[in-house]
Amino acid sequence: MTTKIEVTKDSVIGDVIKSVPGAEDVIRKYFGSGCFTCPGINMESISFGAAMHNVDPEKVISDITALIEKSS
Repeated sequence: MTTKIEVTKDSVIGDVIKSVPGAEDVIRKYFGSGCFTCPGINMESISFGAAMHNVDPEKVISDITALIEKSS
């Protein structure tokens, strides 16, 4: 039995990338590739990243949730 991953606006970006296949592409789409060299990736939430990049966090979460549903 696999545990369903739940991604929320409070999820840490780095944790999401590690646990959701394809999430790296979603983060790159909305936040750019600079995230991957920023040390904050391992402590900043999706909502923080969204605020920094002027993006609706719900769009990011929706895209990542779609990946999770597609892979289950």
